[in-house]
Amino acid sequence: MHFRKNGKFAWTVAGALMVAALLWPALWNGFPIVFYDTGGYLARPFESTLGMGRSAFYGVFLWLGIKSSFWPNIIVQAALIAWLVVLMLRLNGLGGRPWLATAIVIGLCAMTGVSWYAAQLMPDILVPALVLAFAMLGLYADGLRRWEAAILIVVIAAAIASHNSILALAVGILVLLVLQHLLLAWSSLSRPSLVVPALACAGGILLAALSNFVVTKQFALTPGGYNFVFGRLVQSGIVAHYLAERCPDPTIKLCAYRSNLPATGDDWLWDANSPIQKLGGFEKFEPEARRIVIESMALYPAMNLKAAVTATITQFSQFATGDGTTPWNWYTQWIFEQYSPGALKQYLASRQARAPFDFSWANLIHIPAQALAIALLPIIIWFRRDRRIASLAAYLFFALLINAVICGALSNPHDRYQSRLAWLAPLVVASAALGRRRHPAIAFSVRVTKSKRQATAVAYRARHS
Repeated sequence: MHFRKNGKFAWTVAGALMVAALLWPALWNGFPIVFYDTGGYLARPFESTLGMGRSAFYGVFLWLGIKSSFWPNIIVQAALIAWLVVLMLRLNGLGGRPWLATAIVIGLCAMTGVSWYAAQLMPDILVPALVLAFAMLGLYADGLRRWEAAILIVVIAAAIASHNSILALAVGILVLLVLQHLLLAWSSLSRPSLVVPALACAGGILLAALSNFVVTKQFALTPGGYNFVFGRLVQSGIVAHYLAERCPDPTIKLCAYRSNLPATGDDWLWDANSPIQKLGGFEKFEPEARRIVIESMALYPAMNLKAAVTATITQFSQFATGDGTTPWNWYTQWIFEQYSPGALKQYLASRQARAPFDFSWANLIHIPAQALAIALLPIIIWFRRDRRIASLAAYLFFALLINAVICGALSNPHDRYQSRLAWLAPLVVASAALGRRRHPAIAFSVRVTKSKRQATAVAYRARHS
């Protein structure tokens, strides 16, 4: 009993240290880290409308934390990541060691950008949470307790409901698991389970539509997909090429602005002087965006393929910390002023609101550490000393690639899109380096058997003393 009490105390202290490490940017800042898009999510439950790429589900999550200036939100995010890391370590034979888990989490916070996403009021941290949850349900299902599997299903559903890019990533990962299941039948690697991950994905899609219906009375997914793809086509020059061949055409409203196309996809989507604003905004322009995207892909397949591959490679190799984290958040500040004036005062007093953060020092560590870990994934796969770890390394490598396709080829490459996921590579490398070379379920069985033998020996000695 004394050992159990000490064990619980050790895990309580370790858990607090892990959460604190994951939240250090917010603790140092004096307020949760705010992104330009944060206000777009928070506005959803107040305005009862669907915003482009801004889910009502995550908006309600932020709304729940208004009275406490959003601190409960990032505490939940950090606690979730800490629990997922600890669970992953246990399934790889590193369980029951609170100080090792603490050291690994602190190391990840020092060498990667994970803490900046856990401490931020954005659904970005749910991207790696989804990837970890799918990995454990697919590759480690036999080592999970029922309540653990249930929580992982909830994590997947909540992540999918929080952003369309996470939904796309979930579908891509589900396809990856199917391919792994089929292809690994002839290899020495572990074949993933499929049924529970598929049900979790379906539940997430349903939750996304239901949450939008509850908040906005529209049973639909969050809009905006074609507009993001269109922004990438603007940046790659494909839209300009299309308009040069088709204009003048009275059915294409964008012809009137063909000489004023922005140079980047971001300027097309977000600049106040962008033609999309003059054409009525995202919702009104979406039908024309859909038409041009589909027609341009049919007319210029080689051009589109080259641009998509280039964007994917660029996105795969970009994972610097701090992308888009600036003090200039006028839209979010305005939303705070409207719906959370108490939080606005604290935000304006924070370090972020007073001066830009310098991430150059951090990226001297983060970029090479993550690049090295990603480069080591194929080596772990090749040597296959532990088939479960090798399967996990293969899964993560292709999950990173799928994420690069979705965020690079279907949108525009940004460091933020890949860095929020890249920290998982050092976690897998650490698990491979430190993990025991035996199946976690077997290890658990061995521990149980050993405990039973010890109990039997004690009872025998007691009877014959």
